[in-house]
Amino acid sequence: MAESQAIVPETHDVASPSFLHRTLRGAWRAIAGVARGKSADIAPELPPGNIPRLRKQIRGCVEARGGEVSTRARAAALGATYLSLTKDGRRRFLEVLADETELDPGPVKEAITGLDHATDRHARQQAERVLRVALRSPRIKLYRRFTALPQGVKFLVDLRADMLEFRREDSSFDVLEDELESLLTSWFDVGFLELRRIEWDSPASLLEKLIDYEAVHQIQGWDDLKNRLRTDRRCFAFFHPRMPDEPLIFVWVALVKGASDNIQTLLDTSAPLLEADAAETAIFYSISNAQAGLKRISFGDFLIKRVVDVLASEFSHLKRFSTLSPIPSFSRWLNKRLDEGNDTELLTVAERRALGLQPSGDGDADSLKALLNDPSWHADPVVSKALKTPLLRLCATYLLNAKRDSMFAGDSVAHFHLSNGARIDRLNWLADTSDNGMDRYLGIMVNYRYELSEIEANHEHYKSEGLIAASSLVRGLSKKN
Repeated sequence: MAESQAIVPETHDVASPSFLHRTLRGAWRAIAGVARGKSADIAPELPPGNIPRLRKQIRGCVEARGGEVSTRARAAALGATYLSLTKDGRRRFLEVLADETELDPGPVKEAITGLDHATDRHARQQAERVLRVALRSPRIKLYRRFTALPQGVKFLVDLRADMLEFRREDSSFDVLEDELESLLTSWFDVGFLELRRIEWDSPASLLEKLIDYEAVHQIQGWDDLKNRLRTDRRCFAFFHPRMPDEPLIFVWVALVKGASDNIQTLLDTSAPLLEADAAETAIFYSISNAQAGLKRISFGDFLIKRVVDVLASEFSHLKRFSTLSPIPSFSRWLNKRLDEGNDTELLTVAERRALGLQPSGDGDADSLKALLNDPSWHADPVVSKALKTPLLRLCATYLLNAKRDSMFAGDSVAHFHLSNGARIDRLNWLADTSDNGMDRYLGIMVNYRYELSEIEANHEHYKSEGLIAASSLVRGLSKKN
């Protein structure tokens, strides 16, 4: 199963849809009473001459003078201004927002002094309360104003997506982004989310979003989408009450007999239909974060467990819950090892013989690099057969031994599933021969198995001790014979 580096390792983020922004801009202008195309006469690039006008807009929105209608209109006008800007204009907007809504240091210092001088419990509690109020960012008030507008929560999610992009190049956006992340984390607690199954007769606008947001195994049009939603397939998504038409994260499931070891076969539109009641295994083959602005706000693990519960309840005869997942960093790990060039134990004598190499081990790295640099190596049956044993062994070694923070699995997808209580069950040779699959993980995919009786124990052992649950088959692959 695949997701972008998000919650979740395997999920893929997507850009905010411009159509929604155009629609939203028009609706908010109407609420604000702003003429079409005006946006308070601020140009899309937000030139220096327009900044005083923007500062006035921001101050008016934060101060919220007048009644609820006026406050809502000012928030709509400010939001419409932001949506009318170019990328550079938005960056300048956020810089002005940060500057215009800085905390007043005076009340903060006074509150700290009051806390220092508090002599009893009641006085400390009162001083702490005053300090909390003094530290409350004016931007939080501003963000809350947007939630009263149509699609206001979605606007804030996309606003954070912009902040995350700008933050990669400029750390001055850290405070803005952290602040909004904290707010969204509380709003998008998993307890507020609704799990829904998406079917072929779901609204067309929602189906279009599945096509747009799927970045793991690209959907090749409506026929391909219909195939993924047939009766032996399932798609489940989390939704938020304030974003009822926008999937937050969605997972694709195939109901199959036995296990699944090839993604192209699994997605073959000409494959015969399987009666769902005849299925033995539920294969989770893709999970995608649909909202870039919810990065690091994790609900992927909850989604998997909820879907397992739903499927187990619907199909009591299902014997296995497993993924068919990529190993996104395997090629990078192996290339780094090959580039170091000083590993004389990459291959066994038998493996060198099969590849026609010298038995000494000298030049293993260069020889492997030369073979793998040919993009069509997997199509040569002789080369493919010779590489199968060493590459599966190296891949098993990577999954079991490569670490981050000296404790957890180095592969992001492995970390996600192991954290959720799965075990590494099986490696699948040439399971994804797409260009992306060959480039990122040499076509090797892995089944992570969710054994209902083991999930909690696997989760606890991994999170507390870094112990990786794996089948004897995978552990055996990692050993040289």
